[in-house]
Amino acid sequence: MKPLPILLIVWLFAPLAALHAAEPPTSIHETFNTKFDATRFLTSIPNKNTEVRDGVLWTRGSSGGKYPPMVYLPVQGKDLTILFRYCHLAVGGWLWFFVDGDDGFGSVDHMLRVKLLRHGVQLQVDAHSKDADHPMRQNTGRPADPKSGAYRLNEFLPLEKVDLTANNWREVKLIFRGEEVIITVDAETWSRTLKRANFDAAKRKLLWMQNGGNQGIEIDDIHITPTVTQP
Repeated sequence: MKPLPILLIVWLFAPLAALHAAEPPTSIHETFNTKFDATRFLTSIPNKNTEVRDGVLWTRGSSGGKYPPMVYLPVQGKDLTILFRYCHLAVGGWLWFFVDGDDGFGSVDHMLRVKLLRHGVQLQVDAHSKDADHPMRQNTGRPADPKSGAYRLNEFLPLEKVDLTANNWREVKLIFRGEEVIITVDAETWSRTLKRANFDAAKRKLLWMQNGGNQGIEIDDIHITPTVTQP
């Protein structure tokens, strides 16, 4: 039996090699218990604003900079289901949740922002273009990404009124599948489905920006899994 030509062998096994080279999607269930793994996060924990106490992630105070304290968590995968719980410990304040991903031009930037205010939810979609005069490029003072050369486009959706004033534990869930994301707060309390082309890209990082004052905000039960494809 003659041996297979080298090119044929490469052709036969190339798909398998590509499969092994592909990044596996993120699967995390962080409950901040005694087995808490701080190395999962890009943010150094503990720090002056954030620490784990009583089985939750607690962030409070001011960062001293332009933005409130932030916590970063790296992820990978395109179709991901993201769930977490949060609780304010005092009146006022807000929590902004960001999903960052590939911008379509070779860099990573914001993809979706979920602004969890005390009186409602507002969504912002961040797409990208290399057209400096694109009509959705609202912040014209922001330069192009130094790596990709793309400009951030901002789509601000209207604030939707939801009563989130009570300092209760709330559950936030995002289900990404292709160009679609389903976002819910406390299951049936508030839900929206968005479909945008830029959602169909790899997710790279999650960010919690927390304005909770001196009492702070608690986060718990971060659960990230590949989205189950419907039959």
